[in-house]
Formats: sequence, C-alpha cells, structure tokens
Amino acid sequence: MTAAIVIGANSSIAQSVIERLLSDRKVEHVTAISRNTNPDLQSKFASSLRWICCDYSEVAIKQVCISLHAQEKNFSHVFICNGLLHSAQVAPEKRLEDINTEKLQTIFHANTIVPMLWLANLAPLLKSEIDCSVAVFSARVGSIEDNCSGGWYAYRASKSALNMLIKTASIEFWRRAPNVKLIAFHPGTTDTQLSKPFQTNVPKGKLFTPKFVASSLLEIMESLDRDGGAEFIDWQGEPIPW
Repeated sequence: MTAAIVIGANSSIAQSVIERLLSDRKVEHVTAISRNTNPDLQSKFASSLRWICCDYSEVAIKQVCISLHAQEKNFSHVFICNGLLHSAQVAPEKRLEDINTEKLQTIFHANTIVPMLWLANLAPLLKSEIDCSVAVFSARVGSIEDNCSGGWYAYRASKSALNMLIKTASIEFWRRAPNVKLIAFHPGTTDTQLSKPFQTNVPKGKLFTPKFVASSLLEIMESLDRDGGAEFIDWQGEPIPW
C-alpha cells in the first residue's frame, strides 16, 4: 500500500495537493500534518485521510515520525509545505536597517529549521523498495546566483540555507536511501495568504491558483528520475541555479 505525507497541510497549496492525490487515487492513503485539522477535508476523504496535529516543536516532530513508522506504509510522496514570509510582527526587509535578531530567528526557524527537522526525522521511514519523491517548498529568491534585486534579507537567506541543507541531505540519501528524490520546489506566486500583500505587481497570468500549482508539482514529481539526487526547480519543471 502506497501512501503520502503532507506537512503544513492547512496551507492552500497543501490542501489542493491532498485533494488531487486522493481524488485521482494516485496514492491510497494520505497523512496530513498541521497545527490544526481541516474538518471539511477530513469529512470528504474520511477513509483515506488521517490528520495529525503538531506544534512543530522538535519533540513533537519526533513523536509524529515515530507514529508514522508504526503505520508500516511505504511512502511514495512527501510534501513539506511549511514557510513564513510575513505576519503581524514580521515583514520582508526593504533595507539593511530593517534587519533585527528576532525577525531573523523567526523566519529561519519557520523556513529552514522546521523543514529540516521533518526531513531528518522522516529519513529512516523513507528507505524502502519503492521510489519516493520529497518536495520541500523553497523559493526562487533563495537562489544566490539569481538575486538581482536585493531586499527580503531574512526570507532570501532562510531559503538559501534550506536549499543548501536539501542539497547536503541528498548526498546522504544517495548513500542511505537511493530510492529518494529531493526537490526544492518554487511554486511561483500563488494566490494565497502568503502572497496577498505582494500581488499588485505580479504580471498578468503569473498569479497561480493553488490547484494549478498542486497539479504542476505532482506532474513534476512523476516525471523526475528517482536517482537519489536533489533538484531546485520551479512550477514549470525548469531548473533554478542554486
């Protein structure tokens, strides 16, 4: 029995991923993980969707992964959708003077530390006879080579750090679990709460729906060879320089 894990499952893209997976029966079972449940999705897919609440602390992440190990399922897809760009207390920096310790720590914790804690604790579960694709949500602004406009210091740096960790982890996965493919995924500008304050300058046709991004991601995951490596790619499947 193949199964999928969706972490950060209450985000708009993650919900679309869950619906696409279970409606098209790409996998037989999905474990959704987030701070709070989604009663509508749970009701719609009652027999094939398990929802786990997690506060994303290191202890809680370890406990969830132990419980996943007890399921004895082969996971073919993993989606790590956690991320933070802004909140009531945090906004992207426009100049150097906007940088402060609290903002850097908050953004790095959400965008770098939490995804890597999941990847580290999931690693023993993913080694199996079946191929497994792991998509970790990154961002094009995390590309060092592609940075031509500056700004957004904490967010850019947190995604750059995440990319480095994914690339490094892929080398270990290649030795320990060569059936696993790691993907640092840039979804493009999607019509979600994360992008709401920044949508005015988005070119026509470049603001995507969560359903479109979910569909694109699943197609990309199916098309890539599970070769134990890592890719940094966008919603079109095009490579992005690390």
